[in-house]
Amino acid sequence: MALNVIQTTQINQKPFVISDSIDVSYPVAPLVSTKLFTSASGVATLKIRVTLYIDAADTELPWVEQNPEVIDNSLQLYFDYNYKEETPVSLNVWYLELDFTSPTIEEITSITSFLKDIDPETSRGTVTVITP
Repeated sequence: MALNVIQTTQINQKPFVISDSIDVSYPVAPLVSTKLFTSASGVATLKIRVTLYIDAADTELPWVEQNPEVIDNSLQLYFDYNYKEETPVSLNVWYLELDFTSPTIEEITSITSFLKDIDPETSRGTVTVITP
């Protein structure tokens, strides 16, 4: 199995504030889209695009843990960062693009993604179905 990080980019110029933050659970769960395609070299590949909403006070780049596991046909992705336990005042939006290959890629039916606090008191996750 191979996970290749193509891009990690902050996509907003200025931090933004969610105006009605009472209805938002922090940390905000990752937004993930994915598509199975065949690369130019003939390898079946999952193209994974992720949007993360991270506290603007956090100065470190979010990163994805290498060597993800597949559990019950779901690829498990962990996006790590240092979440402060207080509700953030403002957020930055991060875009990550990943390519994943595996000899058993055709058996993967979903991606379970987690925004994981590196001092794990709080984490959030989502499940995304793979589009063939």
